[in-house]
Amino acid sequence: MNRIQLKRSGILRMALSGSEAADMDARGDAFFLRAARIAAVVALYWFVSITMVFLNNYLLDNRELDAPLFVTLFQCAVTVALCWLLPLLSALCPGYVEFPSLKFDPKTSREVLPLSVVFIAMITFNNMCLKYVGVAFYTVGRSLSTVFNVLLSYAILRQGTSLRALLSCGVILGGFWLGIDQEGLAGSLSWTGVAYGVLASACVSLNAIYTKKVMPAVDGNIWKLSYYNNINACVLFVPLIIVFGELQRITSFSRLTDLTFWSMMTLGGVFGFAIGYVTGLQIKYTSPLTHNVSGTAKACAQTVIAVVYNGSTKSALWWTSNLMVLGGSSAYTWVKSLEMKKTPQKEVSIKINEHLN
Repeated sequence: MNRIQLKRSGILRMALSGSEAADMDARGDAFFLRAARIAAVVALYWFVSITMVFLNNYLLDNRELDAPLFVTLFQCAVTVALCWLLPLLSALCPGYVEFPSLKFDPKTSREVLPLSVVFIAMITFNNMCLKYVGVAFYTVGRSLSTVFNVLLSYAILRQGTSLRALLSCGVILGGFWLGIDQEGLAGSLSWTGVAYGVLASACVSLNAIYTKKVMPAVDGNIWKLSYYNNINACVLFVPLIIVFGELQRITSFSRLTDLTFWSMMTLGGVFGFAIGYVTGLQIKYTSPLTHNVSGTAKACAQTVIAVVYNGSTKSALWWTSNLMVLGGSSAYTWVKSLEMKKTPQKEVSIKINEHLN
């Protein structure tokens, strides 16, 4: 009898140990799959974001066609076309393509219009900055968004900022001025590009504030907001193109029938649309904080790629300015994440939604 019980207990232990081993293997497989998925999403975000910046730089640096507003208008038109196309693909391929059905409503378009004006200024100044400063200095030239977030949050929303966050902004400002100094010493500084970068940074902050106000008009749907924003932008860009004399440059452009040129223009528009999707995807599978860290690391990699690609030689202080900007931005993100943990859950949710927008 004892021998039978011993056998049964031994079998039970073996079964239990086998079950634990199976559970451990399953957990290991699940962790590996989750890690692989996160790595793939982050890699996709890096690829789309870096490629988009280089594509825009290529299109805007075209010596034959000095028409940055037209290039931006075309990219907005591509976004609108994709917003029409993807719901059709979603209906034809359910489970493979997911995209909300979008219908144009003039009332909603009017409600989104104030944001669209800021949106147009943001993407125009952003592209003009990229045109004049190039990819290598782009991170520093466009580094003041965080500083403007603090200033405008206080001026418009009356929101204070902690001392640690202000110190992080101080590091960013220091890196910005050091970068300008080093670009000047290298003889490659464009004050026009710097001015556009500062304006673009301010508009990025204004865009976030106006987005929060307009989101109820589009039922909190970021794709619906993008749809109306880009439709309004397409309409508003037309008179701007005429006023700034780009129409004559476009009609006299020798490559208007060149398939390669239009392919690159369309590809730039597709990547401009895709950045919104992969940004949301990265936040979904990681977190807003991780997204910021990934964006900072991506900016660093982007700068290194640009310097290597152009065969440039940069001083130690030039690299220090980039590290100060990236370090200050990372520190600000870390400080704000710590502050969010101390706030009520409802307020945390609001702050995360602001970041997503």
